[in-house]
Amino acid sequence: MDIHYIGKRFIDLYENGGNTMFFFSPCRVNLIGEHTDYNGGYVFPCALSLGTYAAARKRNDGLMRFASGNFPKRAAADITDLSYKTEDGWANYLKGVALEFQKAGYKIGGMDIYIEGDIPNGAGLSSSASVELLMGAALNSLFNCGMDRLEMVKLCQRAENGYMGVNCGVMDQYAVGMGKTDCALLLDCGKLTHEYVPLQLKGCKLIISDTNKRRKLADSAYNTRRAECERAVRDLRAKYDINLLCELSEEAFNVDKGLIKNEVDRRRAAHAIAENARTVKAVEYLKIGDLAAFGSLMNQSHISLRDLYEVTGPELDAMAEAAWQAPGVLGSRMTGAGFGGCTVTLVKEADSDAFISHTGRQYQKHTGLSPMFYTADVGDGAKRIYN
Repeated sequence: MDIHYIGKRFIDLYENGGNTMFFFSPCRVNLIGEHTDYNGGYVFPCALSLGTYAAARKRNDGLMRFASGNFPKRAAADITDLSYKTEDGWANYLKGVALEFQKAGYKIGGMDIYIEGDIPNGAGLSSSASVELLMGAALNSLFNCGMDRLEMVKLCQRAENGYMGVNCGVMDQYAVGMGKTDCALLLDCGKLTHEYVPLQLKGCKLIISDTNKRRKLADSAYNTRRAECERAVRDLRAKYDINLLCELSEEAFNVDKGLIKNEVDRRRAAHAIAENARTVKAVEYLKIGDLAAFGSLMNQSHISLRDLYEVTGPELDAMAEAAWQAPGVLGSRMTGAGFGGCTVTLVKEADSDAFISHTGRQYQKHTGLSPMFYTADVGDGAKRIYN
């Protein structure tokens, strides 16, 4: 997206004058490790070159004005009242971050901000975290807050949990905030530590396939799955001193899974614990260049999410199954919370056009929906980009 276009739209809305700053915040894709983040396990996401752009400028009063090229409705709020209002729609994500800045003791004032992105809304690529970290970067720069990146990640997660009411883990905000060009992050969500792992794909590429089946995370079964995992932990405490599922090894779970009384809760726990082990193995395979083994674990991840965690749905399953039959594919799985959204596929670069043609045709045949395909690069986390 052309930054000059963002600047022109900003001036058209808010007039010229003052020091305008520009920012970019990526979306993210998770390569493997799904629904393990809030269970204290490992995830393996990367930031993408797709994302959200902003132009922002301080005001001399306490008014915050919000506009977006992706949504027609504009909004405004005074910094003395940043409470959630249904009528403010998408702007509540920005207000929530601003309120968390205030709660953390940072002095912020009025501002004008215009945002526009090239992330498909509701596709599971973490557009909400992209917008939150974008606002965080803007506030941090405009008002010289001096907040470090990890604190900003945690703050934006609090905004989504408490203000927006989505009980997400930290992966989305962490990947968007801490991303690094040509690297994925092996993130330990229990300890909040990470390792940058180079994505050396050697003649392969990652293709993101958008099912065009939209989902709203706050309205999905996400919070239900989290509650099921928490119940499983309570049952396992009869023998194990744990707070989160992924503190338990796969071997110990297989011996004592009968401690979990509810069969549904037991299946949710089985996915989370096995997925955590799969993620560690997958990164080991990537480090030694065994992309076929990495891809096989991607496939296993999708099957587990389909059968044990039950968060895929007919559209994601149709997309994954079409990909598994396409030429040059090493692995394919749903990415994100599920219930619609996207898959991520590791495919040989020479076969990428054939993959898109085959998968698109088969998916449309089975669902009646027209998919979209993206081959975004792996990029940096949220940052100021100009002026």
